[in-house]
Amino acid sequence: MTTKPITARALGRATLERQLLLRRSPLEPEDAVAHLLGLQAQEVRPPYLALAARLDGFTPAGLSDALAARRVARIVTLRSTIHLHTAEDCMTLRPLVQPARERELHLFRKGLDGVDLTRLAALTRPYVEEEPRTPKEIRDLLGVHWPDADPQALSVAARACLPLVQATPRGLWRRSGGVRLTTAEHWLGLPTAPAPGPDAASDPASGPGTIPDPDDTILRYLGAFGPASVKDFQQWAGLTRTKDAFERLRPRLVTFRDEHGAELFDLPDAPRPDADTPAPPRLLAEFDNLLLSHADRTRVVAEADRGRNWQANTAYATFLVDGMLAGLWTLKEPKGVKARAAGSVLTLEPFRTLARARREELVAEAERTAAVLEAPGPVTVDFGTVRT
Repeated sequence: MTTKPITARALGRATLERQLLLRRSPLEPEDAVAHLLGLQAQEVRPPYLALAARLDGFTPAGLSDALAARRVARIVTLRSTIHLHTAEDCMTLRPLVQPARERELHLFRKGLDGVDLTRLAALTRPYVEEEPRTPKEIRDLLGVHWPDADPQALSVAARACLPLVQATPRGLWRRSGGVRLTTAEHWLGLPTAPAPGPDAASDPASGPGTIPDPDDTILRYLGAFGPASVKDFQQWAGLTRTKDAFERLRPRLVTFRDEHGAELFDLPDAPRPDADTPAPPRLLAEFDNLLLSHADRTRVVAEADRGRNWQANTAYATFLVDGMLAGLWTLKEPKGVKARAAGSVLTLEPFRTLARARREELVAEAERTAAVLEAPGPVTVDFGTVRT
């Protein structure tokens, strides 16, 4: 099968289309979360911002209600970060990345000296299933059994050995609470998640094992993020050793060669819009998967702007112009009854000077975003200093 060349701009348009960012989708929040294979959810607000940018008719209550009904949940999965997944994906994606979660324990091995991880999991499961527990409560329980262990390491071990979800009200719109954890099986009422493959290490701290068959996840990833390379998928999933899976799937896929010579895989019938397809401005969340799910992000991030949406461990909310990362934004909402009369202020900080037409489109999108997020009005949109 011929491998065709493809430009970064064409890659960007294809990815934006599949990310529901070229045109808004009428999907329900739960269906969009499934299509996107989850949303970054280190903080409460990002999943709501992500869907506000992507869905037509989206309301925060729609996603919040799905969380309250346990149709979606917050759990540590991809890249060891908290994601919002559908209930079904919690039970399939977590086992896929389980060996990677267990390998993390090597970083804490000194603090876990003498800790029996099988016993740790056996102690933790009934405790959190009795009622959701805070991380401190889990540490205190385990500290009784291993008083010489590092408390933080014990907490990490619990979340690595067990698929722990954050119970509501954590994550609910404008009424979120602190983190309380229980098992995904118990919270979601679904069958126990399958264990890793037959050659997986029996000791969670002993190293890498065989992961469950990733083929279906690869196909879904391409549907949401493709065309993509093996390294792109591994960056998104936080996994290694998936090249064989791509080779198994090769007869079912088409291939491309990017401007750097990397081989990219894709679904034959997936949309690949023309490189000149208009891309309207979009306001993205602090941790948007569009900017985190490829090893090579030049399809949506110019080399000159690489890393500008991060500072130390802080991620900033960003916006796109013409399909590319183009600046940062903040929404400051009033606090207190008197301040509410002054309304909210949404500030846009572009990386470079924008033409008047671009600015007008961006302001309209910002006003829409503030309205969807139910920012107390009136809402003022202004431009901050250009971040050259």
